[in-house]
Amino acid sequence: MSASAVSSGEAAHRRWWQLLLGVIAMMAISSPQYTWTLFTGPLNQRLGTTLAEIQWTFSLLVILQTFLSPLQAYLVDRFGPRNLIAAGAILSGGSWVLASVVGSLQMLYLTYGVIGGFGTGIIYVGIIGLMVRWFPDRRGLATGLAAAGYGFGAFFTSFPIDSMIKSSGYQHTLLVWGVVQGVLGVLAALGLRLPPEAGHPAAATQPETQSRRSYTPTEMLRSPVFWLLFVMMSMMSTSGLMVTSNVGPFAKEFKVADVVVLGLMAALPLSLTLSRVTNGLTRPFFGWISDHIGREATMALAFALEGVAILVLFAFLANPVLFVVLTGLVFFGWGEIFSLFPSTLTDTFGPKFAATNYGCLYIAQGIGSILGGPAAAFLKQQTGSWLTVFIIVACLDALTALLAITVLKGMRERHLRAAG
Repeated sequence: MSASAVSSGEAAHRRWWQLLLGVIAMMAISSPQYTWTLFTGPLNQRLGTTLAEIQWTFSLLVILQTFLSPLQAYLVDRFGPRNLIAAGAILSGGSWVLASVVGSLQMLYLTYGVIGGFGTGIIYVGIIGLMVRWFPDRRGLATGLAAAGYGFGAFFTSFPIDSMIKSSGYQHTLLVWGVVQGVLGVLAALGLRLPPEAGHPAAATQPETQSRRSYTPTEMLRSPVFWLLFVMMSMMSTSGLMVTSNVGPFAKEFKVADVVVLGLMAALPLSLTLSRVTNGLTRPFFGWISDHIGREATMALAFALEGVAILVLFAFLANPVLFVVLTGLVFFGWGEIFSLFPSTLTDTFGPKFAATNYGCLYIAQGIGSILGGPAAAFLKQQTGSWLTVFIIVACLDALTALLAITVLKGMRERHLRAAG
């Protein structure tokens, strides 16, 4: 066996271990976003705030995770994934520890929102940027599996966190789980490495749907394809984050939160648990599909599903069984954005600057957190109903699905031909 073949075989084996470590690191930072809704009620009581005020914590978490992602990705590219992702785990876990002792809304914003958002952002963009480099031949699947760790991780924590809040209070819960998540993230980060310049498996021939050269962030920002992707991701982020940040208030307002479903558990924690499964499964599932039928066709299919699921969920919010099932379907129609958009972006602009380039696109998630979090809560407060909010986000989903096949596909084809 030749030296090159040995090198290729070793790299092939190593990249799956890198993916496993990346998934673990992602799982360690999933709870701050996906179990936040469990803390809104106790925090409102403790701090004497309104839902719209408390939801700015969630928005700050996502804003700091996303708006600073170009800087976070640059730091990962500059200093390597191991040290920066370990630092991100310390900040993320530490934010919960600090939030456990705050006594004001402003300090909650700083700890849970700002510190937590910066820490989780380092890990998120760092892992996604690393995986598209390790898996040039399976970008949809690899980014889907890595992102699944982020979507699926809270499956293991939603029920125990809910139980601990009820038995020991939210402050003790934040302290304990902050330490657990921080330690787990650091241990995973210590094994991460950049891929070798040569020797890792790639497609035998480069597909026509992938750029033959890598664009710098500055070059990418001058391309209309990037800005179309940015608008599309902003609209889709709004839909899922509206449900993510408000599923707890939905359940309480429609009086299904504590109704035991099918003799298993109360509707709210069961909904959160099922949603973590569907939110995780959809990322590698649609990522794998997009590797075979194309990114744009997969986007149209998944985004249309999300729009329908949003409308059907609103119609059955007061039914505890359908509340559980349909929130799970909503997350299955939404979570794939975190595999489809980074793989599409890297296909279009090349792998060399993948982390920093995705960091620029990931800011769209921050836009969605504002529109789907406090803006949605404020609109509900003004109208007295969630109806307008649900209709708007369903229309955004439908428009994004349409843009994928009518505009994005043609623009990307022209971009790739121009790139040679």
